[in-house]
Amino acid sequence: MPVTVTGGQRCWQRRDRAAQLRIWLVWLVGTALFMAAWSFISAQTIWMFVWDSPAQAYDLASRMVNPRWDYFERILWPLWDTINIATLGTLLGVIIAIPIAFLAAHNTTPSRALIRPLALLIIVSSRSINSLIWALLLVLIMGPGILAGIIAIALRSIGFIGKLLYEAIEEVSNEPVEAIEATGASRMQVLSYGIWPQVLPTVAGISVYRWDINIREATVLGLVGAGGIGIQLQASINNLAWNQVTVIFLAILATVFVSEWISARVRHALI
Repeated sequence: MPVTVTGGQRCWQRRDRAAQLRIWLVWLVGTALFMAAWSFISAQTIWMFVWDSPAQAYDLASRMVNPRWDYFERILWPLWDTINIATLGTLLGVIIAIPIAFLAAHNTTPSRALIRPLALLIIVSSRSINSLIWALLLVLIMGPGILAGIIAIALRSIGFIGKLLYEAIEEVSNEPVEAIEATGASRMQVLSYGIWPQVLPTVAGISVYRWDINIREATVLGLVGAGGIGIQLQASINNLAWNQVTVIFLAILATVFVSEWISARVRHALI
């Protein structure tokens, strides 16, 4: 029975029969869904492997304890490729996302009936597909290499940057815009002098934040042939060279830590 507070005192109220039945129905449906999901998962799981997983994890960790530090020199160039993939992919994504964001914002789009839905469709399509899937498709189309990784990062970044930017454009202050329009300025002049200066810090902050995310995503693109340190990671795993995998993991960790520090410093300076 629910409790209501009246004048600082607790009062007990009896639920009516319809409310009680609804609560029991929700619990019944939730329990049935949980049992059905658990039954499906159990049928698809080999429990012998699950019970043996702690021993396997310990064995794998013991093989990774002694890193092969002389292997570090061989991953410096692939690591540099990974950083370039993230940087160039982010830059390309920003260049494409800015005009799309202006077309998607309701206060800057030339046509709310046609162009705005198309721009929103591009943003949603970009955000719906993971960069690893983009890389897999591009490797099949263009062949393996860094270029496929750069374009994959860019295609994924368009939706992220475009969504945040068009929302920022829609929230700009109208006072500078109205003041510039009162002078008889053209539409392009209003965008250039009334809206763009207001969203420029947001563009910079979003771009740096997305670059930080792309550093992480670029590290695994090599698993599907899109260049970067992921190629060395896959080769080391396939050869069961776990001491090399440790070195790669530590290099990725250090790179992500540095990118996070740079991103935080830049965003703090801009915002």
